[in-house]
Amino acid sequence: MSIETPLAEHPVIRSLADFDRRSGSLAERVLFNNRVAVVVLCVIVTVVLGYQALGLRLNAGFEKMIPTKHPYIINYLENRGQLAGLGNTLRIAVEAKTGTVFDADYLDTLRKINDELFLYPGVDRPYMKSLWTPATRWTGVTEEGLDGGPVIPDDYDGSPASLEQVRVNVERSGEIGQLVAANFRSTVILVPLQETDAETGQRIDYHDYSQRLERLRQQYESDAIGIHITGFAKVVGDLIDGLQQVLLFFAAAVAICTTVLYWYTRCVRSTLLVVACSCVAVVWLLGLLPTLGFELDPYSVLVPFLVFAIGMSHGAQKMNGVMQDIGRGTHRLVAARFTFRRLFLAGFTALMADGVGFAVLMVIDIQVIRDLAVTASIGMAALILTNLVLIPILLSYTGVSAAAAQRSLNAERSDERDTRYAKHRFWAFLDLFTGRRWAGVAIVAAAVLGVAGFAVSLQLKIGDTDPGAPELRPNSRYNRDNAFMVANYAASSDTYVIMVKTPQFHCAHYDTLLEVAALEWRLQQLPGVEATNSLAALAKRAAVGMNEGSLKWYEIPRSQDMLNTIIMRAPRELFNQNCDLLTLYVSLKDHKADTLDAVVQTFETFAAQHNNAELRFLSAAGNAGIEAATNIVVKRANVEMVLLVYLAVVVLAFITFRSWRAVICAVLPLMLTSALCEALMVYLNIGVKVATLPVIALGVGIGVDYALYVLTVTLARLREGMTLSAAYYKALLFTGRVVVLTGITLGLAVATWTFSPIKFQADMGILLAFMFVWNMLGALILLPALACFLLAPAAAAQREEESALLVPNPAL
Repeated sequence: MSIETPLAEHPVIRSLADFDRRSGSLAERVLFNNRVAVVVLCVIVTVVLGYQALGLRLNAGFEKMIPTKHPYIINYLENRGQLAGLGNTLRIAVEAKTGTVFDADYLDTLRKINDELFLYPGVDRPYMKSLWTPATRWTGVTEEGLDGGPVIPDDYDGSPASLEQVRVNVERSGEIGQLVAANFRSTVILVPLQETDAETGQRIDYHDYSQRLERLRQQYESDAIGIHITGFAKVVGDLIDGLQQVLLFFAAAVAICTTVLYWYTRCVRSTLLVVACSCVAVVWLLGLLPTLGFELDPYSVLVPFLVFAIGMSHGAQKMNGVMQDIGRGTHRLVAARFTFRRLFLAGFTALMADGVGFAVLMVIDIQVIRDLAVTASIGMAALILTNLVLIPILLSYTGVSAAAAQRSLNAERSDERDTRYAKHRFWAFLDLFTGRRWAGVAIVAAAVLGVAGFAVSLQLKIGDTDPGAPELRPNSRYNRDNAFMVANYAASSDTYVIMVKTPQFHCAHYDTLLEVAALEWRLQQLPGVEATNSLAALAKRAAVGMNEGSLKWYEIPRSQDMLNTIIMRAPRELFNQNCDLLTLYVSLKDHKADTLDAVVQTFETFAAQHNNAELRFLSAAGNAGIEAATNIVVKRANVEMVLLVYLAVVVLAFITFRSWRAVICAVLPLMLTSALCEALMVYLNIGVKVATLPVIALGVGIGVDYALYVLTVTLARLREGMTLSAAYYKALLFTGRVVVLTGITLGLAVATWTFSPIKFQADMGILLAFMFVWNMLGALILLPALACFLLAPAAAAQREEESALLVPNPAL
């Protein structure tokens, strides 16, 4: 058989003089006949991109984390200029540990913190709010009529009389539960942030911002004062702090992969070469990102690790092939070329499948996910060059140690299906699944698991399943601060804001406020809603105040003159300058998926019934409103993403194998793993959100590698006339060893993520480890079982047809 035939038994060629350098594909001839040029070029690229990598930044942007094309977000962005403080806002609670906030020392500390925050870069200063800002006012009814002023008056001097006046003003301000805790033990400073610093024009560096806030905390926190900080900027800053430890996990992954690979090969030079080439791919990725104008963010920072892990998987396959050929006596250059011929198509298809698994994330209308897709796709492109090309070329120079090659050959011979040798027990067990009895058991078991997994996966939540910041550990400082906010303030850090559009100067009309009050009442009936606030609610409270405090008057005044009087003293966050936009604030207990779903459904039902040409209810602003829009996009994208990644894998597998039967054998194990992974997410209370959405696509894209390598060898042997058992056993000896090796190694490597302080990284580690191991088992057990009923009969029929053509016809 020609030595150019893929996966054929290549002859042993000990001398280069006996090898035809013109053999092989065009790509093989170009690469291996110009090895020096290829290596020098790779060295130059590595040095240049390594230098470029020094300029890579780790940061995040608020707008990159939200679906900017969703109708809810479009509504928010169109009215953002009149809704300052409802998106990227810090909430800083200053707690009086030993008394109440009506203390001269406490108020003096609060003023200092307020003034320092006011000067921070990126603060939207006109909308900043605390007890010390002039916009925080009180309104009351006196014998002379309506009166009001700033909560902390201009003549405040810290005396007992001044402190008592502040207490009275706070009680009349309507800010209890909003800016002031109901127990008077803390107050909040609201700090709305802009996306860029107006002075420098540069995007906010959230890591630097978080460190500033920590220094502020350290400066003012004491036995008497406690500081609690929540908000997007702090979440991202804490994430970046935690993700800087990803280098430790990367080092752990390198150590694990290196140790396991060396244990398998017992060859130092080839092990270090594979590890080095996988690291080169990571260097290329990190260097290309700043060159192309990208940054690493808290989600894409895990991609370099995945690139390294995938590179180790493919590199081990190439090294294994070269080692076996050298063990038979083939020259190292010829062995490298033979391995390139055997595995390039399977490796290229596998990396393309990996790349497609990442690329389908582009359908998600969230920029941070699209950046992750681009980052990972760049990494896959780098792997095609470093692991499919550079590793075989370098191995053609270095070869492997003679002892390692002989050990590999001895292991292969001891496992061969031959009367002279006994099968290895593990491979013999896997080979049982090529028989109809064991294959039937495996398929029935897989069907039961698949149905059960699918049934459980129907309970999968879209969005967060925990309060606070689920990306961080429940006992993290941020989540403890968030728990303090929820326990002490009715206006929690989870705010859903509904916008009400009216004709100009109609925002205070009785009919308008009546509709707003009706929606407000419906929302107040939801168990997840803690409090609401709107101009309609203010009008009711003002009507009571103007009627000697009698609750009989707790309704919207019908008199337009009275409504006009009320609106003159209303806080400006409740309506805009032109009085054509009202805002309804809904404070939620949390931003869990069920809470947001209930609010969205209630709003959508009401809006469909009450929207008209004069009055339109629009959703949504506030962090909970943005989260709700994100959940809607994630829910739709989850289905689209899974369908697209499977479609792409099916197409790539069909192009590779040209057999629909082989495609089914490759894809069904992946589908089983996907269903079980979603069931595991339900069991672990992990929702589908921005952080976990890519896991299924990554698991499918990476998991198909195992099936591609095993099926490529199996099909080649079947076409040579072998039985399924013999063909599969050959595949186990040639690529199955490394499939088991890499499946377990990658599972162990990502399992180390469970120790990360970042919960979403720990969640991804658990899910990816599960998918790596189950995809490996699917390729080794379910794939041959399916092949028993799909590929074996087809191969037998083909052999019979070929035999009939070779038998001479007696009638002729």
